[in-house]
Amino acid sequence: MKKGANMRIGILTGGGDAPGLNGVIRAVVRTSSIRYGWKVIGIFDGFEGLMGKTNTKELTPWNTRGILFRGGTILGTTNRGNPFAATVASKGKISEKDLSDSVVRNIKRLRLEALIVIGGDGSLNIANRFFNKGIKVIGVPKTIDNDLSATYVTFGFKTAVETATDALDKLHTTAESHHRVIVVEVMGRYAGWIALEAGIAGSADVILIPEIPYDMKQVCDKILERKKSDCKSSIVVVAEGARPIGGEMAVIEKDASGYALRLGGVGNAVAEGIRRSTGMDVRVTVLGHIQRGGSPCASDRILATRYGVKAVELIAEEKFGHMVSYQPPAVTSVPLEKAIQKMKLVAPDSELVAAAESVGVCFGR
Repeated sequence: MKKGANMRIGILTGGGDAPGLNGVIRAVVRTSSIRYGWKVIGIFDGFEGLMGKTNTKELTPWNTRGILFRGGTILGTTNRGNPFAATVASKGKISEKDLSDSVVRNIKRLRLEALIVIGGDGSLNIANRFFNKGIKVIGVPKTIDNDLSATYVTFGFKTAVETATDALDKLHTTAESHHRVIVVEVMGRYAGWIALEAGIAGSADVILIPEIPYDMKQVCDKILERKKSDCKSSIVVVAEGARPIGGEMAVIEKDASGYALRLGGVGNAVAEGIRRSTGMDVRVTVLGHIQRGGSPCASDRILATRYGVKAVELIAEEKFGHMVSYQPPAVTSVPLEKAIQKMKLVAPDSELVAAAESVGVCFGR
């Protein structure tokens, strides 16, 4: 791959935001400039910045200074900007249209010789489709759910766990003061990693995750058992995608095909079940997007930096169609096509689940 000021690479962030995105952007910009003399073009609002009229800005070590410890993304993001199924309004009607060829033309018009896509499974799937259309793509994994199987951990996950753990620490004291059961709903659509790790770290009494459908009776029996043992308060951590045995996830919004766009309400459903069966005072706390916000923790800043550096190195090695992957102790890469094939879920019989059960945590089974 050539060096010098004539080389231009693009970078965008897609899907939900996560602590550490700015760290990746900063590392890409500094590595490109300092090691290779390349220019980096930031693309705003994910792939939307390449659809229709382009929305971009040249990024330099100067205008990206001071962003390592900032949450969010300076480039903006969206989880609805799919060029292969773009929402188009015409004559008062809304329809889907494939704008991918327009994106390819814009990439060429911007003279981008490579494109770094930072995102979760949805954004990386789109990136792989563009690679198959001839675009030189490098993927960087991002999801606070930590549900990508092709990497040991994703940046943003540890910060989300720390945020949830801090909330649980605070909720313990108010639950104890009022002899209440507090149900805490955390993120986790299909994978319960945040609920599991924060629940263990935050000394939760019950942890409900998508991978282990729960029996409401088991949950209530655990809480009543604690009450009889003079433990007058309990903490229940629920992943947003948790569901009862034989039941479905709590969905707020679906798209035209029936895909769940937004989840929510499982915390309230669990709380109501506990209230009916135990007669105890129950409160619900939904952490929501607080888990996505704020400054990344130290380990996420380091991982984000390593990911950004490796993404640029992959471009220099012309290893396109690959995703950066952390396989301790090294940061390496895997083919994008392989990276998006399988989700990383919590194994119900895993050592971590067994350890939690050994110290008295109930998973509703």
